[in-house]
Amino acid sequence: MVNYALVRDALSLGINRRVFYGWVMLAVGGLSVFASGPAQSHIFSVYITPISNDLGISRTAISSAYATATLLAAFGLPFVGRLIDRVGVRRVVLGVAILFGFANLAFGRITGLLSLALGFGALRFLGQGSLMLSSNYLVSQWFNRRRGIALSLTALGFSASMALHPPLAQWLIDTVGWRESWFWLGILTWVLLVPMIAVLVQNKPEDIGLVPDGEAAPGKESARPLDSMNAGLTLHAAIRTRSFWIIALGLASLSMLVTGMFFHQVSVFSLQGLEVQTAARAFAISAAVMVVSMPVFGYLLDRLPTLPMFAGALLIMSAALVALAMVTDIRSMIAFSAIFGLANAGLQSHYSFMWPRYFGRRHLGSIQGAAQTIGVVGASIGPLPLGLAFDLFGGYTEALYLLAILPALCAFMLLFLRPPNLGDGSST
Repeated sequence: MVNYALVRDALSLGINRRVFYGWVMLAVGGLSVFASGPAQSHIFSVYITPISNDLGISRTAISSAYATATLLAAFGLPFVGRLIDRVGVRRVVLGVAILFGFANLAFGRITGLLSLALGFGALRFLGQGSLMLSSNYLVSQWFNRRRGIALSLTALGFSASMALHPPLAQWLIDTVGWRESWFWLGILTWVLLVPMIAVLVQNKPEDIGLVPDGEAAPGKESARPLDSMNAGLTLHAAIRTRSFWIIALGLASLSMLVTGMFFHQVSVFSLQGLEVQTAARAFAISAAVMVVSMPVFGYLLDRLPTLPMFAGALLIMSAALVALAMVTDIRSMIAFSAIFGLANAGLQSHYSFMWPRYFGRRHLGSIQGAAQTIGVVGASIGPLPLGLAFDLFGGYTEALYLLAILPALCAFMLLFLRPPNLGDGSST
């Protein structure tokens, strides 16, 4: 009888003789992030009108179902993180990929508001939550000194999804209808993910006798000297530190603001007199800036102190909010789109980098799962402040200026951030 684990190990080590196998894991992680596209906010904007028209559900109800489902789905992520720590990321991400494909197929069969909310919840929990968590966890296990650039390259999958999934979904809607489009999105998910994960994924380099970054010199000085499988806080110890909550609040504020700006961006532009078709092109500009800037963020994260980089990302988000409030014509729209792309790149680059950097790899799944729950909660309420501002005041400008204060305050809080003592993991 064939021992598939031994075959997979032999394949991995054979590839590693030519190129460090961590780069293969990075490619797997990046493609997995791309494949999460059917669960991301940028694709749902394409479906709001056909779903509303077909089911007779108001856009307010759709938005509320989306926000509620996103919020509730977030609370399952700590369980996913603990499961990754217990059984390994390979089993978890393979199961998630299979279930995510089924969730896509099922979403095309929704019949009313309740099934819509359940469909949103399944997609957000499996795709935007579990698949993203597993992908970033996998890459974090394989890289240490190069983790910044590795996670930034992984996040390019999100940029690719942002650029490709909305037009793909629109083409499918025009060709086969919105319901049938979800069947093909589910099939695409399985084709992209299931064979690749089953054949290639290794939980961590130590499982096959390797080390992070592919460097085996034991005495070599590392930029992250305590970042090993023997160092790291438990979730219980991590959440008792001030560092955990400062980082979580900063990342949650970025998630909230990015989601809110995605959700209302076209509406803001339309109020300023820009055509909807022109406004929609802003997404492509932001995606292009993200593609260029994320590797730069990653390169700098590996070489510069972490706190100034994180503070800079927060302040760029403040600038993006101010720029959106000042959009009046094509030029200012392009300027905003570029700044927003840079802000999004900052979020994606820091989102998974901060946790192993400050809390180690030993219990990373549990810690990152809990932290991502906080981030998803932030994302779930993201559309509400701007939506409320429009309902109350008929516009967004004042709310955008006020929201710009939030990331600046989070940047100030970083002055009080101190890395916890990871120790050797024996007492945590």
